[in-house]
Amino acid sequence: MNFIIRLLVSALAVIVTSYLLPGVYIDGFLTAIIVALVLAFLNAILKPILVILTIPITIFTFGFFLLVINAVIILLASEFVGGFYVDGFWWALLFSIILTIVSSLFGVGKRREN
Repeated sequence: MNFIIRLLVSALAVIVTSYLLPGVYIDGFLTAIIVALVLAFLNAILKPILVILTIPITIFTFGFFLLVINAVIILLASEFVGGFYVDGFWWALLFSIILTIVSSLFGVGKRREN
């Protein structure tokens, strides 16, 4: 149940972020849910592999290369999901930064402790 709520809030964050950026287009809420699912999958499977493979450049850039990895993951998601378009790398980079901010405002990453 918690996963579904976080998925819906992430989809809402994707829609809000796409409204803020003219270089990002999304068809509707169903597409946003699919984008949130694909991003969750890519962040769970592909991102750890990319982080491990790029440790030297990540250390050299003081961690800023992780923003590039996030942008690449968003570009991959735009290739997989029809109805979700990102105009280029810089829009994907800006989308990842704003999506992180909007998601934190909505409380996606917060977990309640019992």
